Amino acid sequence: MNNINNPIKIKNIKEINESFSLCSLDNIFTAFKSINNIFYIVYATKNKSIIIYNLVNDTKIVEIKKAHKEFITNFRHHQDEKNKRDLLISISSGDNNIKLWNLNDLECLLDIKQIYKEGFINSACFLEEEYNNQIYIIASNFNFNTFEGIKVINSNGKEIKKINNSNDKTYIISSYYDDITNKNYIATGNVGHIKSFDFQENKLYNNYYDDNKKAHFSILFHLNKDKKILELIDSCYDGLIRIWNFHTAELINKINFDFAINSIFLFNDNYIFVSCYDKTIKIVNLKKEIVEKFCGNNKDIISLYAIGQTQNENYLITQGFEEDPLTIYNFEI
Repeated sequence: MNNINNPIKIKNIKEINESFSLCSLDNIFTAFKSINNIFYIVYATKNKSIIIYNLVNDTKIVEIKKAHKEFITNFRHHQDEKNKRDLLISISSGDNNIKLWNLNDLECLLDIKQIYKEGFINSACFLEEEYNNQIYIIASNFNFNTFEGIKVINSNGKEIKKINNSNDKTYIISSYYDDITNKNYIATGNVGHIKSFDFQENKLYNNYYDDNKKAHFSILFHLNKDKKILELIDSCYDGLIRIWNFHTAELINKINFDFAINSIFLFNDNYIFVSCYDKTIKIVNLKKEIVEKFCGNNKDIISLYAIGQTQNENYLITQGFEEDPLTIYNFEI
């Protein structure tokens, strides 16, 4: 791919200095448009508080003080359209604790402790089964010795099943509902490979392997309408983004960045934002197959989100390691 320097108009409009990230994990904060059409950022502080921040009005809405006993390492958001509410899971990796929050009234719906006997929860996500109106929490395990695999937890906090053949050192987990096959899938980024699972049949679906032993930190799903295939896109510590055919596990393309990659975010059908360990953010133009470098941070960028057309503006939010500020950018693309 060709390199083009700074073709995008971008400006730094805000830094939030109280944000804190203990771990080099994706989803250390989250940003989303709420059920009430408000654009929020949710992040953690060094005092283990959860902050809910209005992006457009530039105001802190609320602080949930001492939300966890240990440092908060991860967030995931889910819009529960049937119940007209926004759900949030906050994760404390060190003590294997996940909390489920109703953001409409800030009620803690679940406090799930000691999900795994050993190791850490580096990532968890939501999975919604529409046919039985169930929303599950899907938890993953990272351990150096014994792996417990993926656990499925229902809305009452009860573990209802484990996913077969999921015993891996897992960094990231995501879910996807495919309208064509009418199935829910789970995908995990692990050490050396990515896996996908058929949720309903509780079985390994595909193993995506490209002869490397590095960590896969971030994964996303992209429905390629031109090629009419579902793509699985992942970032890896070896400096490559890999694009796979999700259903066949065929490796479609590799994009080399020369530096380890942590977080990737699909902005729309054309662009992927990429955070690299050379302290830069790059954008991949999927249509033109070019890489565009346009800004950097003081430290390595761990996680990023992009929100489009907020009052006719686009916002990019990034978070670095430890006390590196959460940074908000305006951009035109």
